Amino acid sequence: MPNLDNPESKKGRESPEAKLPTPPIPADVENQTQVLGMGGILRRWRREDFMKKGSLALRGLGLLFSLFAFIIMASNKHGDWKDFDKYEEYRYVLAIAILSTFYTAEQVLRQVHEFCTGRDLFSKWSWVLLDFVGDQICAYLLISAASTAIPLTNRMREGIDNIFTDSSAAAISMEFLAFFALASSSIISGYKLSKHSYI
Repeated sequence: MPNLDNPESKKGRESPEAKLPTPPIPADVENQTQVLGMGGILRRWRREDFMKKGSLALRGLGLLFSLFAFIIMASNKHGDWKDFDKYEEYRYVLAIAILSTFYTAEQVLRQVHEFCTGRDLFSKWSWVLLDFVGDQICAYLLISAASTAIPLTNRMREGIDNIFTDSSAAAISMEFLAFFALASSSIISGYKLSKHSYI
């Protein structure tokens, strides 16, 4: 007969339910949601901050390249047939370089003001729309002006390669670089426009 007072005999008679491990205590569901929500918000803030800085950097590059195109083309006067203002294509390059310089300078100053003060001059919706439309138009005009002047420059370089044609080619190259900077900025502007809340 088994001894009931023996502890070893009690071990053998324990119920199977007692042998199962106890499940871990569930974490607080409310705190988990808050942690996940905060992480999502922080990621969104970092992404928005990165896009603001990226947009400012691209517009700064656009300003720099537009200014270089403007200066190079405006100083491209070497007498006789080597004056830029005798050619309609080069006058167009200069006009668009000036326009692009003013637009990008205004945008850079506005974004620097926004970073320093933390406030917009007008409503956020107005700026998002202006950024997108302005970047698109300015990028189109830059590529248009550069494309217009390339055939003339190539024809001149076939005959004579001198400082006038080199300066013209440099101004055209600066406009292409400004186009790439503003086209990239317009992609960011388009993303901002698509994610902007209309409420």
